[in-house]
Amino acid sequence: MRTNTGQIVHLEDYRPTDFVLERVDLTFELDPKETKVEARLIFHRREGASPSAPLVLDGDELTMTGLLLDQEEIPGALYEVRGDTLTIRGLPETVPFEITVTTVLSPETNTKLMGLYRTSNVYCTQCEAEGFRRITYFPDRPDVLAVYTVNIIADKATAPLLLSNGNYLGGADMGDGRHFASWFDPHPKPSYLFALVAGDLGVVEDKFMTASGREVALKIYVEHGKEPRAAYAMDALKRAMKWDEEVFDREYDLDIFMIVAVSDFNMGAMENKGLNVFNDKYVLADPDTATDADYANIEAIIAHEYFHNWTGNRITCRDWFQLCLKEGLTVYRDHEFSADMRSRVVKRIAEVRHLKSEQFPEDAGPLAHPVRPAQYREINNFYTTTVYEKGSEVTRMIATILGRDLFKKGMDLYFDRHDGEAVTIEDFIACFEDASGRDLRQFSLWYEQAGTPLISASGSYDAATQTFALALEQTVPPTPGQSAKRPMHIPLRVGLLLQDGSEAIATGASGADVTGDVIHLTERRQTVVFSGIPSRPVPSVNRGFSAPINLHIEQSAEDRALIARHEVDLFARWQALNAMALDNLVEAADEARGARPITCDESFVEGLLAAAGDDRLEPAFRSQVLSLPSEADVAREIGHDNDPDAIHAGRQAIQFAIAASGRSTFERLIDDMALPGPFRSDAESAGRRSLRNAALSYLVYGDGRPERAAGAFHSANNMTDLSLALTLLAQRFPDAEETAEALAAFKKRFADNALVIDKWFAIQATIPGPATLERVKALMSDPLFNASNPNRVRSLVGTYAFSNPTGFNRTDGEGYRFLARQILEIDPRNPQLAARILTSMRSWRSLEQARAGHARDALREIAAASSLSADVSDIVERMLQDEG
Repeated sequence: MRTNTGQIVHLEDYRPTDFVLERVDLTFELDPKETKVEARLIFHRREGASPSAPLVLDGDELTMTGLLLDQEEIPGALYEVRGDTLTIRGLPETVPFEITVTTVLSPETNTKLMGLYRTSNVYCTQCEAEGFRRITYFPDRPDVLAVYTVNIIADKATAPLLLSNGNYLGGADMGDGRHFASWFDPHPKPSYLFALVAGDLGVVEDKFMTASGREVALKIYVEHGKEPRAAYAMDALKRAMKWDEEVFDREYDLDIFMIVAVSDFNMGAMENKGLNVFNDKYVLADPDTATDADYANIEAIIAHEYFHNWTGNRITCRDWFQLCLKEGLTVYRDHEFSADMRSRVVKRIAEVRHLKSEQFPEDAGPLAHPVRPAQYREINNFYTTTVYEKGSEVTRMIATILGRDLFKKGMDLYFDRHDGEAVTIEDFIACFEDASGRDLRQFSLWYEQAGTPLISASGSYDAATQTFALALEQTVPPTPGQSAKRPMHIPLRVGLLLQDGSEAIATGASGADVTGDVIHLTERRQTVVFSGIPSRPVPSVNRGFSAPINLHIEQSAEDRALIARHEVDLFARWQALNAMALDNLVEAADEARGARPITCDESFVEGLLAAAGDDRLEPAFRSQVLSLPSEADVAREIGHDNDPDAIHAGRQAIQFAIAASGRSTFERLIDDMALPGPFRSDAESAGRRSLRNAALSYLVYGDGRPERAAGAFHSANNMTDLSLALTLLAQRFPDAEETAEALAAFKKRFADNALVIDKWFAIQATIPGPATLERVKALMSDPLFNASNPNRVRSLVGTYAFSNPTGFNRTDGEGYRFLARQILEIDPRNPQLAARILTSMRSWRSLEQARAGHARDALREIAAASSLSADVSDIVERMLQDEG
């Protein structure tokens, strides 16, 4: 199951190892340049394995200095190191044996940030997906589970803190300036969950009492002086632990739970058993440096990694094809947690916005793949929104199909049946089938088929029989490697609204399986006939976004307006307004491209302003209503031959029209949503700030001068308001003196805070227009730009490529050529970072012909380079597939 060679790995080729690993004892003698690792591994031959089968261990850029069998040196004729494997022959057939491997590493020069590396004088590991093989030779795959004992030896002055997974066994001085610590994890785990951290860090401590009365020590380690900024993370952790007990009956299982925040990290965070390692942007927060979005992200990601303790750690993946089984399932769990902590409807809107902006384009482009892929070349490239967000949606659909009680029963069975095992999607689905008695074989196509289903819907009313027929048709588009698709089981929540806004209650339904308000669409075409409907209803389809689909429904503007005014499902109300906005934005882009006057539907603006000004609705929801679909959303809706400049011009014109019509509403909201007193991070306060800033944004866009935005910048008393005002200045008035002064003041105030300076870089990277490329290049020469820090590279280069449609998609192709050069520079030192930024070009085929040609040339330039990593070559080859 090796992948770092660039070979293609197939799901159908899975087979268990020939040897069972029973126990792992690791000893680290830490040194920046020459760390010595001794791994003592106890194996026995698997029943049924060939008695002559060799032991094959994975490695990556390792220097091996010792190899023993039962403490005796292995003759050279019985082992071979070739490329990335160590093969050992002549092993015992029936009794357990011990292999001892000694390797030497250089953490200081490990710029890939995989395996053991050193950052800011702290030793740190990242082993998912295949980083443990960069520490020692090992059967580095998720179905190899063992208990670990870890001994860490290090210089006490530079590394007073020595951490690993599990419970602390003890430690002592060694008398030579060094000390040691020992840790034991009693829960068998795969190597990707191993963690080690050593260095000099501050700590925030607390305790949690579990439901069964056990006291768990909680510790969050951060750089000295940053301890106060970890308080919110600690609070989020305790709430997550309590919620998981109450909602999923999952209690924590060790004596201690630790989080370590580091600044150089390829991922957001990592769920290593009992010792989570986090990118510090998802731990550190205070009102002066973190936005409301930062607080919400910290809450969600702290919870996500903690929830992995059961969905990922206690029950893990048999192989990496099952990645969605831990990630998609755990995303669903963290989404439910955040919905309970905040506003359920607002959280759902945010989830769907993210899904449509990130996963839908992935599903529609050359990087499309099923939630469970059938093959991969580089597993790091499958940590995608399809696996995470679409995987979460698939779990949500199971809950929708079965209902709350049977879904809970299925989850309980999953935990009971598979605790301590490495399992598959089939194992997961079987638990829900056994718990409910329902056949989910057709539903399982969601794991196997890529692409976003398109549902076409139309309705007809028969007054004589008082019946309403809803005709539904599903189409799953072809995707790479899958030209023909089978019908899916799609659960659609549907409501029928009468003209007075009340909901029609049908006396019966035929033509499909209907349970409650859920239609189970299982065939290519189905017509559901509802009886007992007194007058022509307006169907509200896919309430709550019950299925991750594209919906085309024959519906008049008046029908949409009815849903937007009266739907009791607030998500559906937002969805109707959002669809109306999207129609206007698509038409505006077409008018801008044709140099025609840009118009805006007055009924849409009236509906939007009515919702925004409705004090019966929570402020956070009203803010979502005012947030128009992005330029990327418009491009996705158009689908092909996209002109980013026309889309931008059209969207700006719609913004101006709304700003002009709603000035009085926005000015009132500025006053009504003001929050006197000190900053509060609670959801209600965040919602009020969000609505106030949405109103401010429209007023600033309606202004021809920067004074209002500059005034907001200087009066802001928290990072949410400050960064929003700076963004408005930069994007609306990029060349104004006030903007230059604000950017300079922001930089001077926060020069010593890396996470805030990331925002400063990102804000400038999103300034619309072709001139931004030169600004980005200049910023790369700024003393504060650090090309070795993933957060900093993502904030500037990544933001420019992902989030600046007009700046990146320049008509002369210079944006693409710039990115190509950056990818080739980043790849040798950090392939994962390079590959992830490169995915910003996943939708290049949807551009108009000239831009698409430039993008293709840039991709070919990358593909033609020598010595590409498997990560980057995999992405670029898939993007260029069928291009010749």
